[in-house]
Amino acid sequence: MVKIALLGAAGQIGTPLSLLCKASDLFDEIALYDVVHVPGIATDLMHIDTRASVTGHLPDDSGLRKAISGADIVVVTAGIARKPGMTRDDLFKTNASIIRDLFTEVAATCPNAVCCVVTNPVNSTVPVAAEALKKAGVFEPTRLFGITTLDVVRASTFAAHALGGNIDPKGFKVPVIGGHSGATILPLYSQAQPPVDLDKETLAGVIHRVQFGGDEIVRSKQGAGSATTCMAYAGFRFVKAIVASMNGDSVTEEAYVYLPGISGGQEIANELGVDYFAVKVTLGGTGATQALPIGRISENESKLLDVAIKDLKANIATGLEFMSA
Repeated sequence: MVKIALLGAAGQIGTPLSLLCKASDLFDEIALYDVVHVPGIATDLMHIDTRASVTGHLPDDSGLRKAISGADIVVVTAGIARKPGMTRDDLFKTNASIIRDLFTEVAATCPNAVCCVVTNPVNSTVPVAAEALKKAGVFEPTRLFGITTLDVVRASTFAAHALGGNIDPKGFKVPVIGGHSGATILPLYSQAQPPVDLDKETLAGVIHRVQFGGDEIVRSKQGAGSATTCMAYAGFRFVKAIVASMNGDSVTEEAYVYLPGISGGQEIANELGVDYFAVKVTLGGTGATQALPIGRISENESKLLDVAIKDLKANIATGLEFMSA
């Protein structure tokens, strides 16, 4: 029996993610939580011919507690979306309060759940979630993830676009490390398998597109939203990896984690000078079992890494300062 709770399920990421979860047949129970609409979304989803029961919960009558009670996996997409001219940092004050309140209830109701944070700015909201769990004395770093899978998806997709010739993006494996906004995102094309054969100028353009792909969508939607369907796709990919690991498979995915709390992570944290960072992690039955070393990178990637770390330090500090106020 696997139960997943989706918090923010009426939003533009949460709704397609709910559909992907229901269609997958991976779950026995799917609990939806949001401030509006989720009872209707749950009823709608229950007309799909897969076995999962779907329930919708509103804030009244202890809805959040009911939604997450007994959950094995909690995915948080709740919060406001980015609009044109708005940075991820602009989102922080509103979304940090939402994350703090949700994870305070998670700590009290389902402290052993594997928790996945989609709510931006992930670089700062994951430290907020960690601090909320710490305050309750239940923080387990191996079970808290910031989902950066969209950056990995974009890295292979945009490389295929640049190469042309109807190449399958899934044929490329490109590690992406760092954070989940702008210059903190670092795709390691030097480690791509198979190699991505692009000239220096074209590759620089692809790297920039991976880093700022979210801006591309915000502009294209003209204020109507940000990355939603592709984020739901990427979030579901990570959720599938979590379920596979719970079923005994050894799976490796990138994720933004608290390095010192994961085997192999303290060494990476010491080397980089930051505690929160996206790296490849091996997933097991109860979450992350190993943080994998970054490995050899190119000279240009090393320069980009320095920039990423500088920005990340500020982002992490923002989250920690919010929780210490």
